[in-house]
Amino acid sequence: MPEAYIVDAVRTPIGRKKGSLAQMHSADLGAHPIRALLERTSIEPAAIDDVIYGCTDTLASQSGNIARTCALVAGLPDHVPGVTIDRQCGSGQQAIHFAAQAVMSGTQHLIVAGGVQSMNSIPIGAAMSVGPQFGFTSPFTSSKGWQRRYGGEEISQFRAAEMIAQYWKCSREDMEHYALNSHQRAINAIDNGYFDREISGIDGFESDETPRRETSLSKMAELQPIKEDGRIHAGVASQNCDGASALLIASEQAVKDHNLTPRARIHHLNVYGCDPVWMLTAPIPATKKALQDAQMRVEDIDLFECNEAFASIPMAWMKELDIPPEKTNVNGGGIALGHPIGATGARLMTTLLHEMERRKVRFGLQTMCEGGGIANAMIIERL
Repeated sequence: MPEAYIVDAVRTPIGRKKGSLAQMHSADLGAHPIRALLERTSIEPAAIDDVIYGCTDTLASQSGNIARTCALVAGLPDHVPGVTIDRQCGSGQQAIHFAAQAVMSGTQHLIVAGGVQSMNSIPIGAAMSVGPQFGFTSPFTSSKGWQRRYGGEEISQFRAAEMIAQYWKCSREDMEHYALNSHQRAINAIDNGYFDREISGIDGFESDETPRRETSLSKMAELQPIKEDGRIHAGVASQNCDGASALLIASEQAVKDHNLTPRARIHHLNVYGCDPVWMLTAPIPATKKALQDAQMRVEDIDLFECNEAFASIPMAWMKELDIPPEKTNVNGGGIALGHPIGATGARLMTTLLHEMERRKVRFGLQTMCEGGGIANAMIIERL
């Protein structure tokens, strides 16, 4: 089978709620890493076969096929198409998967894959919140087929995170320690310049502003849980934020034709589902499948990225698969860095690639939980 390569990967700094990117139009935000990618690789824009971008809540500034809009705003020629995909939190990672699959099929050779999300402009769940005006209280409850299969079960990421915390015995205190560690790792990465190569600054905004230097266990202990008797609260959940990321995925032929130097090879990819009521457990079977299909063990992977939608997700995943915490989210995760939903999958891959290069290690695995009970998993090999 033909190989798919990552030639480069770049992202914007992540803007916090009401932060530096709050007033930026989604198309300008998403176009920024595309322009940076073209500048870094010196690739001819007309050679790009497609732009695949993840995005959710595609309303207002994110509507009308935001991938195509970003491509045009970035200055790509009119003939370069774009497509927006929604696999919920995994949209940015799925964009990379689709790009790799297109290259592996031989039908395309150079693809920009990534994602964008402006959560200040379009709040999380905005697409669902407009449902009542069209007669739908949720995407599920009016479906007779859904009712037959799942009854009146509450479908909620917050409920799923709580269920996972209880089932895998993640106490509130343990999750708060995990969250604090996420902030400390992210702050250490920022202070030591680990993110500098992967970030393309915007109008003087050069660094992630989401990590909370002032947070502490005592401050988190004061936060009210989402449910009265629950364990999940804002301090152990990912932050709403703004950001975009883009990767250049190339075939072996494109690498030769354009004199490119690939930085990683896509070794394995898959997507896997789980019970949609539990929703956020799919990274466990997706990772198992990735290792099994690649004929690898946990010990063969040098670095892991598992999205911190809630602290209970990577904690349960590490417990179930015996994955070392010291190899996981080593520069912090969504709790500290934020979770710009459509862009996060590409942001994680960008960070993973750069950290693998910094440490000079060979294999990295990325996975993330997604709405609907799905997870993507990908293994890359540094070249």
